[in-house]
Formats: sequence, C-alpha cells, structure tokens
Amino acid sequence: MPRLLLSVNARRVELDDVPREASLLHVLRNDLSLNGPKYGCGLGQCGACTVHVDGVAARACVIAAHGVAGREITTLEGLGGRGRWHPVQQAFEKEQAAQCGYCLNGMVMQAAALLAREPSPSPERIRAELSGNLCRCGTHVEILRAVQTAAQAATEATGAAPA
Repeated sequence: MPRLLLSVNARRVELDDVPREASLLHVLRNDLSLNGPKYGCGLGQCGACTVHVDGVAARACVIAAHGVAGREITTLEGLGGRGRWHPVQQAFEKEQAAQCGYCLNGMVMQAAALLAREPSPSPERIRAELSGNLCRCGTHVEILRAVQTAAQAATEATGAAPA
C-alpha cells in the first residue's frame, strides 16, 4: 500500500500503508487521532466531518486522503484549542450554541470558512452557508447568533465597517 504525505494543522505527516480508497476522515480520526471531524452520514451531506482544505470547507468523508496530499488540511483541533480559541469557537461557547455537540465541528468549520472570506455576512447569508450542516438538537438560533457574534467581534477587532 502506498505512503501518504499530508499537511495537517500546519504539521507535516507521513503515513505508510494507506489504502488508495481511504477517506480523509478515516485517516484523520483513525491514523492521526484527530476527533474533531465526526462520522455522520458518510455521504458528504450532513457536515459533521467538515474540515478546511486550503482554507475551503470540505467534507472529509467523501475526499480520498491521497487526493489532498500536498494541500493544507485544517481540522477543528488546528483551528484553535484551549487557551487559543478561534473567534468562532469563542462565540459558540459564549452563545451556548451546542447541545449534543455532534454537529458542532461542521458548524464551526463551515462558519470559520465563511467568515474568512466574508467577514460580515448577513443573517440570510449565514443561514444559506450553514444550510448543508445538519443539527438535530435544534440549537439553530444559538448557532446563528454565535456566527453573528464572531463576525461582530472580528469587525470590532479590525475596525472595519459591517457590510
């Protein structure tokens, strides 16, 4: 089986014997013990497995790990962590935007990608961006508020006017 070279959370990773058909999600969780991305549907439809590939939100369950060799992969763990939370993670905590937490990875990663390219999105834009991420617990209002809080904090930090 072939060797796999990845860049995950700004760290170069070399893995031996990774099957060509192995998904990025499988490699992240099983080989690298990164449990931020979750296995939800396995079809790229629920968003629980969302990671960033070169800064773009992507569904790790439907991406071949070998297909992203040489690209920068960021998981929830690489976005931020205790003592160095990403603004979106801080806002989700502040707004208590999690219940069971299963969708949390996907929501945070999708929101962070949105705010990186569109720092001050409208509530409608946020809803549209997160519409492909499923939350069964019903914390939709808190999630929307958390993304708005993160956008506002970023706007205040940069001194930019909201769009």
